[in-house]
Amino acid sequence: MEWPEELINDAKKRMEPYNVEGFVLGKGNEEGDIMIVGEAPGENEAVKGVPFIGRAGDELDKQLSYVGLDREDVYITSVVRSRPYKWVETNKKGSGGKRKGNRKPNQKEIMAHAPLLDYQIQQMKPEVIIALGGVAYERLTGSKGKISEVLGKVIQTPVMKSSTSQGWEKTEESFTIIPLYHPAAVFYNPKIKEDIYESLDHFKNYLEKKEESRRA
Repeated sequence: MEWPEELINDAKKRMEPYNVEGFVLGKGNEEGDIMIVGEAPGENEAVKGVPFIGRAGDELDKQLSYVGLDREDVYITSVVRSRPYKWVETNKKGSGGKRKGNRKPNQKEIMAHAPLLDYQIQQMKPEVIIALGGVAYERLTGSKGKISEVLGKVIQTPVMKSSTSQGWEKTEESFTIIPLYHPAAVFYNPKIKEDIYESLDHFKNYLEKKEESRRA
């Protein structure tokens, strides 16, 4: 994806006041129909500059395979492109008693990088956007409701975009949004595994119906 240099430089500058590191724009099939939007890079992603690697990446790959997709079929990006971190205590030798732990991005960080996601959506115009987790779901739809209440549902809606005068505004065109749990969620709460695969069944059914309509 061709990026205006000014857009990237401005996003990085706006993030300077915050505890973040790395910068991951996204990766995948820019000509495809499906965009996956996560929350923010983790430690491994920030170092290697690739979205969704490590345990969460393996889980995402497994879920994509379940619905008949792989990474070559989709474009993967995130709400915030730098890893938000906080200092936490650790017993690891040589660490000085502290290490950087992941944290959720705050609203100012989300706004700082909002023009990047706005640009990607307008350039790609995906047929479907997968919102992985509550942060992505709220960023895209503006809804502060629980993602568990809309898990796997096919939602036709304008998406939120940044506005210099109003903060946020809705796009004129509508997009298909399907909210799913973040792949890492199952590590912290194994009980949701059944809900995850039920939502993936909904997503798989949507893809199958879309393919059938294309062939008709």
